[in-house]
Amino acid sequence: MEVVKRVHIVPLGYEFDRILEPIRNQRADLVYLLEDERAGSGRQGGAPSGTDGGTSERNATATADYHPELRAELESIVPEVRTRECDLTDVYAVLGDVTTLADVHADDQVYVNVSGAGTIPAIGATIACMDVSTDAHAYYVEPSEYAHDGTSEPVSAGLDEIEEVPTYPIESPTRDQVAIMGFLADPAAWEGYHDDRTAPPKKKDLIEYARDRELDFMADRRSPGERSGEDKGAFRVLDTHVLEPLAEDGYVTIESVGRRRVVELTTRGENAYRAFRHKLIEEGGEPQ
Repeated sequence: MEVVKRVHIVPLGYEFDRILEPIRNQRADLVYLLEDERAGSGRQGGAPSGTDGGTSERNATATADYHPELRAELESIVPEVRTRECDLTDVYAVLGDVTTLADVHADDQVYVNVSGAGTIPAIGATIACMDVSTDAHAYYVEPSEYAHDGTSEPVSAGLDEIEEVPTYPIESPTRDQVAIMGFLADPAAWEGYHDDRTAPPKKKDLIEYARDRELDFMADRRSPGERSGEDKGAFRVLDTHVLEPLAEDGYVTIESVGRRRVVELTTRGENAYRAFRHKLIEEGGEPQ
């Protein structure tokens, strides 16, 4: 019988006790520290902003002097501590990493600390826990006091209370929808379906791609007699299960160019793909 692990995901900012103590109290089995991908660039900066300090947010994820000490403390009480690079100044990067890790640990108990690195990581982490396909629990740590500038010492000290953050379920794109967004996001993938990389793909291209990738929404449209791109049933299925929901969410646009209907990914769609592309990882695969 597989043992269920207690997994904590923590964006790493200018905190110490607010990161360490909940992990100690809950006896975590595995900890993921989301460290800013630019932390090793030698960037210097002040403390985080928002509700936890009141100064500049832009450097809230720079390396702090006490981070090695924090890691050493965590490694002394947790069987396994992993560090994962993430752009903590990008909501979608945090959202994507948290949903990816939660998906990989779908059979474990996953807890997400939304108070470890300032406002932007908190927003991304909280939204990730709202995804109905992500069974992760967000929590906020109220410190005993706010005290320091963050670079040489943490911005807060002690632990007053750990509160579960209330979340409201949201629907994320389905795996099929993410696959189509991934196709639209990568012109190199259009080869063999769409010859002109300077123009968006047509609906016909998306149908052929979906058939080749055996996407679920095309499961009943694969008989030899239905391979034609003019199969009206295939177009209806594509619209109903993929394009209409994506267009309603503002992830794609569908426009008429002559007699063709072309589909293009929006900036919002690009961000959504970044956040949910973990759904394309094969079962049992490691997060990318």
